[in-house]
Amino acid sequence: MKLEKFVGDWPVDNVSAGIVGETEAVYGDEDRVFQLASVTKLLSAYAVLIAVEEGAFELDDACGPEGSTVRHLLAHASGVGFDTREPQKPVGERRIYSSAGYEWLADFVEETTGIPFAEYLREAVFEPLGMETARLVGGAGHGAEASLSDLLLFAREVLEPRLLAPETLREAMTNQFGDLRGIVPGYGMQKPCPWGLGFEIKVEKAPHWTGDGMPAETVGHFGMSGTYLWVAEGSAMVALTDREFGDWAKPLWQETNTAVWAELS
Repeated sequence: MKLEKFVGDWPVDNVSAGIVGETEAVYGDEDRVFQLASVTKLLSAYAVLIAVEEGAFELDDACGPEGSTVRHLLAHASGVGFDTREPQKPVGERRIYSSAGYEWLADFVEETTGIPFAEYLREAVFEPLGMETARLVGGAGHGAEASLSDLLLFAREVLEPRLLAPETLREAMTNQFGDLRGIVPGYGMQKPCPWGLGFEIKVEKAPHWTGDGMPAETVGHFGMSGTYLWVAEGSAMVALTDREFGDWAKPLWQETNTAVWAELS
């Protein structure tokens, strides 16, 4: 597969993209470091799940506003707002996409392990996978940076986990708290809005940044810095740009992913 025909004419200054799994392909500078924005949440969630497996706490331990747990925060079901820890809805009532919730999780990891979250993320995820350019330079919900080569290492981990038990990763890719409705940033209200533990789940969301015809079980995340990572049926794709997400990306990403998936299939 030649990715240039899919992403080579994107209206951005720089784009690096890659596919791993049954088909392998890369395009662009594999070592250029990009801001990941909310793709960071996949990395942070992975670190939180590793902390669970290491016994620092459990998914259903209290964390966040009263009645909330680690699981609620990972799945955007705690009721806290996008950028505030103040509750906007009762716990478990609405899927409110929240970076503030991930900051709460980062603080909880530090409190329970005694290790600052950026360091914990580096030691638990980046170093074992050989992600040499990856760093958390800001918040746990949106503050990581990394190169394509490093994000592809993470994508391989999601395809064939060795840092997490397979059953833990399956749980992370399973919808949490039922058919809650909520907004996917940039794409509007989704009824329902399924989400796993960090991983967004496609199911029947429309409109959506993944492609038409892609499996309902497709999981991943996109970032407002113009980045995305998806995983579906043994394949994963990463796309990194230096142009902020906006109208240029809709419906371009959907068209791109539709075409890529058609060739993969």
